[in-house]
Parts: sequence; C-alpha cells; structure tokens
Amino acid sequence: MPLIPEEPQIPESVPGPRAVPAPGRGAPTPRPVPGPGPRPVPVRPGSPGSHRGPVPSPRAAVTQAQAPTAPAPAAVPQVQLIPASAQGALDAADEAVDLLLDTGREPGEILVLTTGDPHPWAVHELSFGEASYWAQHDAGDDVFYASAEADRVGRRPVVVVAVNGGADAVVNGALSAALGRAGALLIVCADPQRVNSLLPAGV
Repeated sequence: MPLIPEEPQIPESVPGPRAVPAPGRGAPTPRPVPGPGPRPVPVRPGSPGSHRGPVPSPRAAVTQAQAPTAPAPAAVPQVQLIPASAQGALDAADEAVDLLLDTGREPGEILVLTTGDPHPWAVHELSFGEASYWAQHDAGDDVFYASAEADRVGRRPVVVVAVNGGADAVVNGALSAALGRAGALLIVCADPQRVNSLLPAGV
C-alpha cells in the first residue's frame, strides 16, 4: 500500500497569516486607509453636537478664499423730485424730512444739502464753531444740514437737496455729488424744468 505523504502541520504558535490564498487566486484587496485630512463625523439625530454639519476640508476652504470675487455693482439711489421754487425749496426739504421721520427713518440716516443760502439750523450750529458743527456730522445720530459744496460731508442712506439758489454749475455739481452720497434715496426739492436739464444722464 503506497504511503501518502502527510501535509505539514503549522503549529498554532507560529506567527503569520492563518489562511493561505489558493493557487491562482489573488490576495484579498486591502481596505482603503483614511487619509490624514478631516472627515465628516457621523452624528446620531438627537445626540449632542447633531446641529453641526461635516467639518469642511481645509483644501476647500483655501480654494474658496483664493477664488476671485467680482466687485458688487454700486447701488444707484432712487431719485424723487419735489416741485418747489427757489424760495420754497427749504420749506419743501423740511417737509420731506418730517415725512421721512414719520415713516420710520432714523434721524442719523438723513442729510440735507442746500445749493444757495445755508439752512437756518446750519447757521445756528456754526455759530458755536466749526469743530462743534462737524462733530455732530461725525456722530451721525441726527439730521445734518450742510452746504452742497462742503467737502467733509459723508454718505448717508437718504440725501435731500434743496435747490434754493446758486448758478447752474453749482446746482449741477451739487446734484452729481448728492447722487454719490445717497445710499438709497435722493430727494430733490427744486423747479422741475431747471433740475431735469441739469440732472446727470441716466437719472
């Protein structure tokens, strides 16, 4: 009777793989190892921290930060014309300010410019000195009255222009400057025929 050679027995104490792949069969595919980057942490609903979403990848954050952004187009304020003569422009401007305040505008949002004689409020405040006068402008917590030619006047959401005098060149410059200073609304109190011929194109 021929002897069948016995297969060698591998002792249990020998280190190494317990299973040997059969001939012609590839080794099992290793499972992918997660990379070093942050990964979303699964959170069960109702558990602490469930309101937080996945942690963003730093690479994505850098890409977004470096992406060029187009500058936002400058907003063009709405323009309203209140018909008024040169003699009545200040009164029309005061009525416009009262209406703005009654409809919820904050006093610090409103700037009143004059093309001729200064507003009585400006005359009164300037009597205490220019430093005190411009300090109120910089504080920005009340309606401010100034000459349309004043260089220190800044932007405000609403600008009211009282065309109460001044040459056409002065009025034209005042309207162009007021358009740049008005954030949302420009109110012009003036003779419509005169102003329509002086307003910049496209307004």
